[in-house]
Amino acid sequence: MPEALTRVAGARTTWPRPHARTTITAECRRTANTAKDTTMLSLDLLRELLRELDDPDPKHREVPRDYDVPAARQRFQRLADALERRFGPSVSAGMGQDASFLGVIVVPAEATGTDLPLRVLISNFGPFVTAGTGSSLSLPGCEEGLSDEFVTWLDELCTELGCVYVPVELVKEPYDGPILLGDEALTEEFLAALAAASEEDEGEDEEEEEEDDLPPTWLDRYFDYM
Repeated sequence: MPEALTRVAGARTTWPRPHARTTITAECRRTANTAKDTTMLSLDLLRELLRELDDPDPKHREVPRDYDVPAARQRFQRLADALERRFGPSVSAGMGQDASFLGVIVVPAEATGTDLPLRVLISNFGPFVTAGTGSSLSLPGCEEGLSDEFVTWLDELCTELGCVYVPVELVKEPYDGPILLGDEALTEEFLAALAAASEEDEGEDEEEEEEDDLPPTWLDRYFDYM
């Protein structure tokens, strides 16, 4: 089982982190389920994990400390292989660089059956996995076309791989991680970097109308370039 997430059936579920450890009992795990036939954690529990695994150290904006590169790449390959088995050989995968995400897997619109391309991203942290449709997960409507069946399948796959599936609606919520509690200058620098990445993504959509500045999100923190 990968180091970032260990699940022990009938006992405890633990997520290691640099300075602390979150422990969730089996009873909490059962109550966290959103449906009888899925292992998906509750949104509140996922929000707790997003904050828990965030490291305010500027040296660890892209990857957590004690990051196991070979294990992470193997996990990404298994995720890509599973998506290719489901959607066919047109699936493509690419690795991130200078980023907080490890890689992205793209399923073209003609293979999804929804007339929308599918993007699945895996973060260096967690490791969290999220998915959405369209050209970018930062754009409105990227949750459209994600069937309950696919979300359940992806969540179960993530559990098998030692990952945590996080719905795209949640990672697009405003960032409120622990870095906000650190040094004021460091906080401003970090949030400015996240905001710049967010604005760059939004600028790629030529048809998008100008809007007021939006706060950085968890998508910017865990699934974007740094």
